[in-house]
Amino acid sequence: MDTPNHSCSLFSMPGSLWSVRRSGGEGFLAGAFVPRGSAGRAASARPQPGCGGSPAESEVTMEISGLPVELWRLILSYLRLPDLGRCSLVCRAWYELILSLDNTRWRQLCLGCIECRHPNWPNQPDVEPQSWREAFKQHYVASKTWTKNAQDFESSNCFYLFRRKKDRHVLRVGQGCEFDTLRAALASAGGYDRIVLLPGVYEEQSEIILKVPVEIVGQGKLGDVAVLVSIDQHCPTTRLCNVVFMPAWFTPVVYKTTSGHVQFDNCNFENGQLQIHAPGTCQVKFCTFNQSSIHFHSVALGVLENCEFTGSENASVTIEGIPSSERNWACKHLTTLAKSHCVLQASDPALCNASKRGGWGGPPARNVRTCKIVVGGDQSNLLPASKTQLVLEKAGEKEAEVNGRVYTAKEGEAMTLETDSSDSELSTSSENEEDDRSMYKLSYRAHGLSHMLAQVIHSRPQTNGLTALQRDLELKTLQQELQRDKEAQSLASSLQGCLIRKCLFRDGKGGVFVCSQGRAKLEGSVFRELTYAVRCIQNSKIIMLKNDIHHCKASGIFLRLAAGGLIADNNIHSNCEAGVDIRKGANPLILCNKIHSGLRSGIVVLGNGKGIIRSNQIYGNKEAGIYILYNGNPIVSGNHIFQGLAAGIAVNENGRGQIIENVIRENQWGGADIRRGGDPVLRSNLICCGYSDGVVVGERGKGLIEGNTIYGNKGCGVWIMSSSLPHITNNRIGHNSIYGVAVFCRKDDANDYLANQGGNENFNDEGEAASWENDLDSEDERVTSRRPISVALVESNSINHNGAAGLYVKSNEALNIIANAIHANHDSGVAVFQSSQLTRIANNSISCNSLGGVLIESEARVELRGNGIYDNSSHGITSKGDGVIVENDIVGNRGCGLQLLQTADMKVTKNRIQSFWDYGIVMLDQTKGLVQENLIFQGRSKKTILQQVSNAEDCIVQNNKLLTFKSKSDVAWTLENPPARPHIEGSTRGTSTATNSQKVTTMSTRIAARMDGGCHNNGSIFCTIL
Repeated sequence: MDTPNHSCSLFSMPGSLWSVRRSGGEGFLAGAFVPRGSAGRAASARPQPGCGGSPAESEVTMEISGLPVELWRLILSYLRLPDLGRCSLVCRAWYELILSLDNTRWRQLCLGCIECRHPNWPNQPDVEPQSWREAFKQHYVASKTWTKNAQDFESSNCFYLFRRKKDRHVLRVGQGCEFDTLRAALASAGGYDRIVLLPGVYEEQSEIILKVPVEIVGQGKLGDVAVLVSIDQHCPTTRLCNVVFMPAWFTPVVYKTTSGHVQFDNCNFENGQLQIHAPGTCQVKFCTFNQSSIHFHSVALGVLENCEFTGSENASVTIEGIPSSERNWACKHLTTLAKSHCVLQASDPALCNASKRGGWGGPPARNVRTCKIVVGGDQSNLLPASKTQLVLEKAGEKEAEVNGRVYTAKEGEAMTLETDSSDSELSTSSENEEDDRSMYKLSYRAHGLSHMLAQVIHSRPQTNGLTALQRDLELKTLQQELQRDKEAQSLASSLQGCLIRKCLFRDGKGGVFVCSQGRAKLEGSVFRELTYAVRCIQNSKIIMLKNDIHHCKASGIFLRLAAGGLIADNNIHSNCEAGVDIRKGANPLILCNKIHSGLRSGIVVLGNGKGIIRSNQIYGNKEAGIYILYNGNPIVSGNHIFQGLAAGIAVNENGRGQIIENVIRENQWGGADIRRGGDPVLRSNLICCGYSDGVVVGERGKGLIEGNTIYGNKGCGVWIMSSSLPHITNNRIGHNSIYGVAVFCRKDDANDYLANQGGNENFNDEGEAASWENDLDSEDERVTSRRPISVALVESNSINHNGAAGLYVKSNEALNIIANAIHANHDSGVAVFQSSQLTRIANNSISCNSLGGVLIESEARVELRGNGIYDNSSHGITSKGDGVIVENDIVGNRGCGLQLLQTADMKVTKNRIQSFWDYGIVMLDQTKGLVQENLIFQGRSKKTILQQVSNAEDCIVQNNKLLTFKSKSDVAWTLENPPARPHIEGSTRGTSTATNSQKVTTMSTRIAARMDGGCHNNGSIFCTIL
């Protein structure tokens, strides 16, 4: 090469073979076959310096532009793999030309290699990889892992490719070859020799001990070579390729290693077992396991990629024992290989757009109504806005009709309501001047709940309010979740135990079983038509990313006995039982999954199960989207739970949990259903557009229901059974088709809930006891902000624009209704039809309802204290029952201020009453009781302000103060000392929930103290007082 005359040769071979050489042997291009005579046209010669000519004549180059690119691609398509590599090193133009062969030559090389299959086999063999060259490169590098022994020189990365090239032998086994049996060939093989098995069936009658590292390869197509064998590996490394393995007659174990590394490429396993014991490791790729399984025992790291498991009688893959701290030489290479293909790389567009992936299932393909007020998640999966959107728009129109504008008065002035509705005309101006002169409206200052009323009118849910909710409750992507949760980020990046990637598990009993503190990571795999997909127990940890789990005969994922881990970005659907089943202390992190179309519930948490369930889409399940029972206590936040055929979330049989900031919409049953000792915290959720009630608190239900927006449901906003004990506070309950809040005394129909909410679900498995109460911890941590209550409490809620009464009571238990803003409902504000025990209605604002403010029927016992009852379209209060009406402001109602009918037995004291259109107080029929010390303002100049028709001896009217209208020049009447009710001492517009709760507790205690000893069950409470 140093001689100038021989260092530069453009055509080193005559005719069809050419090469380019540079001085010093820096690089070369060889082995490309082209048509005779074309090489001269494809290149131009320029002498290089030192080649015996001038500098202009001494350089030799190949110009790409000498031929069309298409012709170059045709020429290069004949090159072998090493020659393609050499060509790519010539220059940038040649490198780009080699890359352009991706869909031709690189595809041929990838699919033609007997050591691998289609890069997306077995899950998506019809989907082209992003780059055939990259896919082939990844497999080529992975196939050499077994040669990277720790004894190799590490100074050069290319040494291992040519290791023992001169003294490595190829031994052939088969008819007419030097060896007849595999055992004989192994006895003669040296280290790293290659044993080629010719087509045929090879059966060994005893176990083979593998003592030297070898490569065993089957010749021909997969299936041409079958081996009935049991191999026990005692050497550092081995590779097996293109062979069908079947168990020998004496053992089901086909292959076992206890210390070394084994690599399987493109093999089939029939009815056998593969066992890997620590510190041994394995790498299995493009293999099929038919009624076969793999067992990992405390393995530090094993890798299964692109494998298919079918027809298993038990679990296809079992991972047992905590990963060993003792590691063999292959662990670091497997770790590098695994991380190089991680599905959570930052550059992965699927991660950056996790919520927009279209191939991972969508809502059920049926006509369902959708709700435009809910955003986030996979928008492409939502049908165009239909009936629900129209309902919301109409609700907004009606709201605009009923609501006026709120004017917050300056100090000393009145707050008035203006409206365009003829049914609730409240303005001081009237249609004729005569009425204007003869009517005087009592002005009242802003009361204690006026800020809630202003929010109702100004922050309408379909405009400002829901826009803010959309921003706050938008579904987060997995990338966003990992960025904000360091624990989840650590779990997602961890790599221990067994890595199962892009595998297919089908048509068998079990997929993956992890036990006894085992560790496993599953990425991009498919589990279908199994009894169960994944089972994780006994303090084991499992990480599941981007898997598809569907059509399992039981639940998709089981977690038991303090199991944990991360289940993220999976598509879990169409399973016969729950998508995810958590119990017995299991505590997983479940993020950003799609859990849908199940034949039972989406997620079940029971038997002291815990877990964090966040940012999932749970929809289209036949039973509850999330079902919590038997002391299950998860944290459920940021999920979208919609279009279920039963409840969105059901909490039953002493279930608990914190259910926070979820969107629960368009479910057939209640958005949240709480019964039989269920005691959750339901806080800051959007529960809307359901086909039934928003929240159901059934028999013996409990819980704190706080800060939720319950909107646009076809039934009631909140349905409560009187035997329950909920605390309902600071919720916005509006635009529901029936009642805002309804309390009923009937007992559940035995089959109503069980048949439709998941009560018949099989919660026993493998002999577990049905009575979970015997296996529960005594008590878990309770939410510190919760306070015990002995009577159901409805406090500080905004209840507005509902289709019937704002609050309906038909109960046989005590009930406290305190400090609520009940506004613009399409029936009465509060309707008490039955109340065998006392219903306390205190410090509420009841205004602008389409009928009366408060309606009390004959079978009711009620205490009305400190309420502001303003501007309702009928009577302020109508009562046929018993009780007390004390210290209320009843102003501006279109009917009477207070009407007592039939056999009403009421104590009416210290109220301030004014009616424009009718009497201030009317007592009819056989009314009895005591009416005294009330302040009654005249509304019209010629209108009697008190009418007593009742002749009952027990009806006493005394010491009332009547203020009559004189002239417009008189000093304006105001509500002073105290100011306009409701008046909550020390209340401010920014009062926290905890502070409000404390004040309401004090107020309730004071009310109860006033009533103690003053009520007889079967007679009038007032006769005793008198």
